[in-house]
Amino acid sequence: MDARKHPAGRHPASFIRDFMRSEASGGILLMAAAALALVVANSPLSGAYFDTLHSYVLGLSVGHWVNDGLMAVFFLLVGLEIKREMLDGQLSTWPRRILPGIAAAGGMLVPALVYLAFNGADPVMARGWAIPAATDIAFALGVLSLLGPRVPVSLKIFLTALAIIDDLGAVVIIALFYTADLSLPALGVAALILAALIGLNRSGVRTLWPYLVLGAGLWGAVLLSGVHATLAGVTLALTVPLRPAAGRPEDAQPPLLRLEHAIHPWVAFLIVPVFGFANAGVSFAGMDASILTGTLPLGIALGLFAGKMVGVFGTAWLTIRLGFADMPAGAGTAQLYGVALLCGIGFTMSLFIGALAFPTSPELGDAVKVGVFAGSILSATAGAVVLRLVPAKTAGPALHAAEADRGA
Repeated sequence: MDARKHPAGRHPASFIRDFMRSEASGGILLMAAAALALVVANSPLSGAYFDTLHSYVLGLSVGHWVNDGLMAVFFLLVGLEIKREMLDGQLSTWPRRILPGIAAAGGMLVPALVYLAFNGADPVMARGWAIPAATDIAFALGVLSLLGPRVPVSLKIFLTALAIIDDLGAVVIIALFYTADLSLPALGVAALILAALIGLNRSGVRTLWPYLVLGAGLWGAVLLSGVHATLAGVTLALTVPLRPAAGRPEDAQPPLLRLEHAIHPWVAFLIVPVFGFANAGVSFAGMDASILTGTLPLGIALGLFAGKMVGVFGTAWLTIRLGFADMPAGAGTAQLYGVALLCGIGFTMSLFIGALAFPTSPELGDAVKVGVFAGSILSATAGAVVLRLVPAKTAGPALHAAEADRGA
């Protein structure tokens, strides 16, 4: 291989492997998929694009298969990450949970209040109050990673922990506020399957396939019950064992980690980009310019951009100021502010909740997408600019050691 074609003698396959391992790669692919969806939706292929999404396969439209089927795997990964972090990770002790937990709560409450300030008077529009309440972890970490060592690893850990708690809050919101009419027989079947999954865990079963088979049945029962089917993914995740089987070597990989590592590439490089492509397409043909100033997109955009920043930064700063938690190591107030701005990137979960809030109105759906795009782009740009302009603080030896351990 000619080294001149590949600087530093790197093989293309090596570059691809490095790209797939980087935190930025999932966010980059998501951005590319969303941009492609916008191009296709406003090209001569727009008819085929929208017709495909609304065509039916095995009783569900393609759009529903993406949002109810593929996204169940996304929520399975979210559930696995939540369980691992709560039991054996960055959220395993209360001191570690305080700062990201309080910041996550503020980052969900304030955006919802901003949205309701614009749309609370209309009962239909008020259903979208949770749209600006979630942070897109892949997108936000992607922007952070592109900034390189200017951002200390402690802030990456803070953002990851905050986004995981944020995802947990979004799951609870979906279960409580975006559930259709319930079918008690289907719920009963789901409860029986869940009991069987818990039984597998308590019995010490460490083989994954019984959990996955029962998980598929759980997804079908939850889909028929009226509860959103993606919650089956989170429920399944909570029953997958984190500890290896008794008598196994200490270095044997636990079932939860095996499953998480197996599905993570599929979620990052297929499921989330496909979701972005299927849900980001907005046709601007015949669209009135007033949609840009409507209360729905304004409430979402300002909720993400201003609400997230105020909620996350305000509560985090106050918690540190009152002495309940410490500033993340190697970080300053301005860097914390920049990360709070990045929390306003709400792409994946915001679009998902928007589809649940307004499932039968294409016009409101388009307005949701405009608001999510505007708020997320503003947040990503402002956060990146702040973190780029703020001088990087000098990290201590312990922080450098942590970065080396994580391969940062």
